[in-house]
Amino acid sequence: MSQFKINSITDKSGTSGPIIAGVSTNNSTGCMIIPAGPTEHRGGRGRLVFGGGYYPSPHANMNTLDFVEIATLGNAVDFGDKTAVRTSRQMGSSGTRGIMGSGQFPSSPTIRNVIDYITFQSGGGANDFGDLTVTPIKAAGFGNGVRGVFAGGYTTPSDFTITTIQYVNIATTGNSIVATGELNATEGAKSDSSVADSTRGCVAGLDIDTGTPSQTNAIHFITTTTLGDSQDFGDLTVARRCGNGVSSSTTRGLFYSGSPGPGPHRNTIDYITIQSLGNAIDFGDITTHGNQDGASHGSNLTRSVNRVNSDANTIEYVTIATLGNTQDFGDSTHVAASNLGIDNSNGSIA
Repeated sequence: MSQFKINSITDKSGTSGPIIAGVSTNNSTGCMIIPAGPTEHRGGRGRLVFGGGYYPSPHANMNTLDFVEIATLGNAVDFGDKTAVRTSRQMGSSGTRGIMGSGQFPSSPTIRNVIDYITFQSGGGANDFGDLTVTPIKAAGFGNGVRGVFAGGYTTPSDFTITTIQYVNIATTGNSIVATGELNATEGAKSDSSVADSTRGCVAGLDIDTGTPSQTNAIHFITTTTLGDSQDFGDLTVARRCGNGVSSSTTRGLFYSGSPGPGPHRNTIDYITIQSLGNAIDFGDITTHGNQDGASHGSNLTRSVNRVNSDANTIEYVTIATLGNTQDFGDSTHVAASNLGIDNSNGSIA
């Protein structure tokens, strides 16, 4: 039997190939359909990676990263390690890559300017991205899928407040760039609590720099593409500090818990409509554990997932569009405090 080659078919002039019109089918067992889109997207979206931080006793810093698929329920799976053992904070994400920076280290110098990145669908841990130009211990981190932002924070000695806003291009590698604007300094800037949509990042629970633990109920917002000074948004339902709120749909952002400093940790969840201005509204409560200072969170457009902080390995969730208390999701592989959470499916990158 002679071999049939499609490349040998031409028109009468011999200058072009066949034109196939109408509905055509191919039932050959020898054909192959080439996958479309970036390799990193072919595993799907909706993954939350969390980890790092320190173990409550004896406060040993950790570099472990876990992940969960947000749309499912179940226990976390090991993702790999960060490039260095430390606490750290998120700096935004895209559909393929997440950025994390800063943190405290177990050895001198205890504060370092490391930025790591992860590729969500690859696993295998983090890679070096570059360095922060200004180095806070904690800062509010968010992004819009293209730009990752670090706003405010503090450093030693005596918890010196930083009002700097700095940013990176998520798709590249390199050092952060300092923006011309600043986070509001009159109400404090020591915070790691933020939510974002594709145009705006909102920062809340700002810690006043008075030399002792303190807190405010202030919410400020930054326009991610312009990076000017922060502006007043409204107030939380209750003052707090060192909370985490990185869960958002395209319209709504959730602020979880935090510390009244000093004193017991709050179990409050607030929500805001990101494109409006006004005070936060009570969403519900964290039900399984109250110690939420520095817990990690992430979301897809439907569900917000909360990895409990400190002396438990519990993971919880809520449905963003509704109101209510958290429900059990599963368990992480380890116990840690002040750990980051970063995802590839929240409302800032939808």
